[in-house]
Amino acid sequence: MTHSVVVFAFDGVRLMDVSAPLEVFTTAARHTGAYAVRVCTPDGRDVTTSTGLRIGADVAAADVDRADTLVVPGAADVDAFLRTPGPLGRVAALAGVSRRVAAVCTGAFALAAAGLLAGRRATTHWEYAAEPARRFPEVAVTPDAIHVQDGPILTSAGVTAGIDVCLAMVEQDLGPEEARRVARDLVVFLQRPGGQSQFSAASRTPPTRDPVVRPLLDAVVADPAADHSLRAMARRAGVSTRHLTRLFRDRTGTSPAGFVEGVRLEAARILLENGAGVTGAAARSGIGSDESLRRAFARHFGVTPSAYAARFRTTAAAGGGYASTLTSSSVITPSTMRNERNWKGPAPSLSAVETRT
Repeated sequence: MTHSVVVFAFDGVRLMDVSAPLEVFTTAARHTGAYAVRVCTPDGRDVTTSTGLRIGADVAAADVDRADTLVVPGAADVDAFLRTPGPLGRVAALAGVSRRVAAVCTGAFALAAAGLLAGRRATTHWEYAAEPARRFPEVAVTPDAIHVQDGPILTSAGVTAGIDVCLAMVEQDLGPEEARRVARDLVVFLQRPGGQSQFSAASRTPPTRDPVVRPLLDAVVADPAADHSLRAMARRAGVSTRHLTRLFRDRTGTSPAGFVEGVRLEAARILLENGAGVTGAAARSGIGSDESLRRAFARHFGVTPSAYAARFRTTAAAGGGYASTLTSSSVITPSTMRNERNWKGPAPSLSAVETRT
């Protein structure tokens, strides 16, 4: 039996949030014939994405009487989208006739506004991960997950994570071999290792033109394996260690040691992706020993270096997959937001996927 997939599009939608699910399901359909994929818009008219590109509609939302899978992409302007009752109402109606519902990126806000995430775990783009708990306190947010499944509802992280969550659904429907085939066709991970922190770390460090701090940042990036201890950096800058620490906090929002570790982790990640072994990546990135690299990866990414380097692994919890074991520290709730000291980041066991049936 053909599986009906409806991808909901609206004015201001992020283009890749729409195109990624379309690519995954239509690629699977070309090989198996298992999916019938349609683009649905609020009124059946074309919509304009956040890039300015127009998307044609196959069907109006009111004309969808059944869907096996509904995919709700995210809006580039979340606030504006949440102030637009028409599309939000269509999401609720479409969900009511759908067996399974998945959100891409900030599409999670549409599901939350429609009441679909009440009492459920969910994730969204790392930049917005704190927002659902403020707007929708009944939602428990897993901020570092690439995607989360709670019963028939799936949510995913930013933009390209739409590929991840759709591959997971293909695996549920057609099995891991077909999901691997689609991943190979698209030249992507079947399940990328680790969580969102591996992609957001660099963008969380703001640029600065401070005459003391900027040369030090450039030096660390240029040669991560050099001596970048606090004492050595302060000596090069001609300031005290205390003053340098204060400058770093003011200009970058992190400590000298935190910045150095982040750059070295990025260097190690790139080395691993390009075929370096764990020992070589640890030495050449400046992290040092294999064990130091493993601890750093577990602390920041929730995955081992060797697992990070693996390709085309299954999304399932069994059989060598990456389904996570969550701890209370890996979920943002209203209580943890009131006391930020409760948030200690992802536990060492946290990985990219959470599934709860």
